[in-house]
Amino acid sequence: MAPAPFVTCERAAGYRLLTGGRAAPRILKRTLRPEIESELAPVPRLPSPAGSWRQRLLLPLAFTGGLASLGIEFAAARLLAPFFGQSLFIWGTLIGLILIYLTIGYYAGGRLADRRPDARLLFQLVAAAALLTAAIPIVSRPILSLAQTGFAQLSVGLVLGSLISVIVLFAAPVILLGMVSPFVIRLRIRELETAGNAAGAVYALSTLGSILGTFLPVFWLIPTYGTRPTIFVLAFLLGAISTAGLYEPGRRRLYLLIPVVIVALALLSGGAIRGAAYGVRVYETESAYNYIQVIRTGTETQLLLDEGSAVHSIYDPTSLYTHGYWDDALLAPYFGSGRAPSRVALVGLAGGTVARQFTAIDGPMPIDGVEIDPKIVDVGRRYFDMTEPNLHVTVADGRYWMATQAGQYDVILVDAYRQPYIPFYLTTREFFESAKAHLNPGGVLAINVGRTPTDNRLVDALSGTLNAVFPNVFVLDSNRRFTNSVIYATSSPASVDQFAARASAETNPKLQPIAAEALQTGGVRQVRANGIVFTDDLAPVERLIDEIILSYIRSTR
Repeated sequence: MAPAPFVTCERAAGYRLLTGGRAAPRILKRTLRPEIESELAPVPRLPSPAGSWRQRLLLPLAFTGGLASLGIEFAAARLLAPFFGQSLFIWGTLIGLILIYLTIGYYAGGRLADRRPDARLLFQLVAAAALLTAAIPIVSRPILSLAQTGFAQLSVGLVLGSLISVIVLFAAPVILLGMVSPFVIRLRIRELETAGNAAGAVYALSTLGSILGTFLPVFWLIPTYGTRPTIFVLAFLLGAISTAGLYEPGRRRLYLLIPVVIVALALLSGGAIRGAAYGVRVYETESAYNYIQVIRTGTETQLLLDEGSAVHSIYDPTSLYTHGYWDDALLAPYFGSGRAPSRVALVGLAGGTVARQFTAIDGPMPIDGVEIDPKIVDVGRRYFDMTEPNLHVTVADGRYWMATQAGQYDVILVDAYRQPYIPFYLTTREFFESAKAHLNPGGVLAINVGRTPTDNRLVDALSGTLNAVFPNVFVLDSNRRFTNSVIYATSSPASVDQFAARASAETNPKLQPIAAEALQTGGVRQVRANGIVFTDDLAPVERLIDEIILSYIRSTR
């Protein structure tokens, strides 16, 4: 007998009654007419008001997640700077780890979204990211201090310290933020035909948020309010949108405490960014370029930047002399015309130590001081008596200023460290050629160069490059308070004997002690070309300085 062409609704219902509510066998289902099958299909559930509200918040959430993830990356660099500096290797470690965290978040977020496509769960994850982000400024100082001191004696301490610090501080919140985009895409896809549009909208808004997360902290939040307030702002934004997404009438409203907790943490997070290495800290601030500390030890005020491993300016109202390389820079005319300079340029003004000394010794000749950081200029005027009326200060990058605004000078001093590094573009043949064009006949270019007591590789690299531009290059090693060298380059006929003769014949009583000390140490030597020439295309300054630092650490263990 042929099978029945179809099974009626009554028979299907009877089967459910006899079997305790179980569905009819597959053979019965396959014989249902389409119109009857549609009648039996369950009526789709309408989304709840809370569900509809969360659905509308998904794209703003993608935008906020992108903003916060990039903002946290920039803030992370600023948190590390006072402890580990801002070298290329620190940036590489930071960016690499942040990308690893985001990769983990993308993968984990996609898998979790497929297993539990629940918008409420997504907003709970964002709430956790907000609270973890708000905890970063609270725990950063002890963690970074421990990493800095704990790995100080290791040859790879700089990298290991920063690596562990970034892992501990930023792994969890950044991974959670990485989960946002794939989760949002999964929740917004309704039909396969519109999947591309749904994913494109999420990626577009997330990237737009990342763009804002780049510009907002760099150009406004960090320079105006500081690193830690910037992190709290990012955490509050995440907390606010997660609270909005978790809103649901009739449920307990503990989620309303998330923004309150973040604000409370922000109010309780005062105090110094890092402790003073020595002396008494009288001022600290952050700028777009540096973490700045002013330290007072005895009668002397010192300017420290970032990790504080070097002194960038000194002011002592009881003494004109620093007994450091600043004094040696005043001897530059001995290698040139031999006369007191009539105009001086200082690339890397800092707190104005050399400007004050030149003015006191040689009179109020015009001095052009170039400093990239306007807050350092403010600090110089406030704490380092940088008030000479003959000093004209320009806030600009030294290389750009040299190419566009510089005049003609008898002495140009380059002292533009972002400790322990020199910007590579201030060490190249092209830059030295530009500086040479702004020297008067008999003019001298002087450069402060850091070194260790036994390692002169950076001095050799810069003196070799200068020999490709100037016929006469000299080095004066300072072995007093600091292990620095000053390199002098000139197109004038010059020799070590000429330097010694001019130093011995000095009649200026304020300059005589510096000249006599240079003669006593006997550290002046002429250097020749050595085959090393840094160019704009290749100037591995940071790698060379890191090798010098690591060699010094190994030699002192």
